[in-house]
Formats: sequence, C-alpha cells, structure tokens
Amino acid sequence: MSNPIRVAVLDMYNGEPNQGMRCIIDIINRFNQMVTFQIFDIRGKSEFPDIKKFDIYISTGGPGNPLEGDGNWDLKWYDFIDQLWQWNKEQKTKKHVLFICHSFQMACHHFGLATLNKRKSTSFGVMTIHKTEDGTTDPVLEGLQNPFYAIDSRDYQVVQPKLSIFKKKGAQIIALEKIRNHVEYERAIMGVRFSDKFVGLQFHPEADALSFVANLKSKEKRENIIAMKGKTKFRDMLEDLLDEDKIYKTNETIIPNFLRIAINDLMKHRKTLSN
Repeated sequence: MSNPIRVAVLDMYNGEPNQGMRCIIDIINRFNQMVTFQIFDIRGKSEFPDIKKFDIYISTGGPGNPLEGDGNWDLKWYDFIDQLWQWNKEQKTKKHVLFICHSFQMACHHFGLATLNKRKSTSFGVMTIHKTEDGTTDPVLEGLQNPFYAIDSRDYQVVQPKLSIFKKKGAQIIALEKIRNHVEYERAIMGVRFSDKFVGLQFHPEADALSFVANLKSKEKRENIIAMKGKTKFRDMLEDLLDEDKIYKTNETIIPNFLRIAINDLMKHRKTLSN
C-alpha cells in the first residue's frame, strides 16, 4: 500500500476493559486496503499523535466525569483539538475528526456549545435517537432512518445548547435524545456537526450486538440493567439487538460514512496536489 491514509485512534478508556476499542478497530479494518491505524493511550500514558503524520482522528468514549482530568492529559487533549482546528483553518488538506461519547462531551464543553451535567440516572441500553432537520441532511447519518437506534452508556449529558455560540461557530445539532413524556427532563444533544470536518456523537456508533452481549455475561451487570429497566424492557432490549434495522444498521452506517467521506476528501486533495 503506497502512501496510505493514516488513522489515529485516541484511546480515552484509561485502561478500563471495554468493547468500544474492539468495535472501532473492527470498523477501521473494513477499510484496511486504504488506511492504516495506530492507537494512542491518551489518559493512561498521555500519548498523542504527530499532527503532521495522521489524516483522520477518532477520539473514543471512556469512563468517568468528562469535566475532570489530571491536569496533564486533559489539557493536552484540549490543546491537541485546538491544533487540529487551527490546522483546518490554515491548510488545504484538512484533518477529519470524530468524537464519541466521553470525547463528544469534552468537545462540547471545550467549544462552549452547551451545558454538561450528571444525569439523574445512568442511560444504558438500546436507545431511540432522533435526527434534527440539519441531521436529516448530514452525510454522517445518511442511510439511517429517523428515528434510528444506538447503544447508549453514560452518566453525563450535554444539554441546554447555547444557540448563539452554535451560530457563531457554524456548528449544528444533528441528533437529539428520544422525546420524553416527562416535562422535567430535557432532551440531551446526541450529535453535533462542529464543522464540515469535525463531528461528534453522544452515543456509541461503533457498538455491535456482540459488545452488548459481552456486558451481559456479568451477572452483576445483568441484574443492574434489570433493576434499572425492568424485565420487560430488558427483554425488548435483547430483541432490539437482533434486529438488522437497529444496532447492526447503526454500526454499519455512521463510522463507515465518516471514514468514506474522509478518505474520499483526502484522496481528492492528494490527486489535486499531484497534478
């Protein structure tokens, strides 16, 4: 493979066992004729890629409070995101960035787009996600129905968008949490188009049925979910996992869309530069 496109995976899991990395690597490997990838342990070792050597960045989910770091890796992460943003302002060949869950929450906080707070209870399982009007035309969500389904796993949420800042930065809300019947709960922002090259999602687009079932092997986790959801909703969740139009469809669509868009854009620029 001559001069492959290089993907940097910013691992935000802090060494905790997870299914997210396996799923992300599985999706990147579907493009292995066109890309190579390298994983950087952001929180454990404060490892960061050389911005000049990588073309596409995927910053993962992870545990804990997205507002807390150790004063080292978190500040470096914010600085690194600013460097990527600045690169795209100044350079013709752009960097493409995808933020997932924990990283998405940190990015929304960093760009000052919304409020980030703790949920009253953990959101976990197969969730309904609604595209906004902007989301219906966003290329990263192309091919998904409205609403669509995704695996959600979070204790924190991005809410109360600061619309004046969205407008100033040219950002768009592309997805929202399920419509709630209880007025006291506002809908969380589930997807943001930060710029034409930066996009983020508060759920787990990489998740597949295997990753969820792996969670259920732990009796404690199973019992926690049943306690949270009740037996009927738990059974419904298992059925949703087997439905080809739900989790499987999201896994097959969002990150592959992101990678295809990025690869096509980078190939086009390389071709222009070589002419």
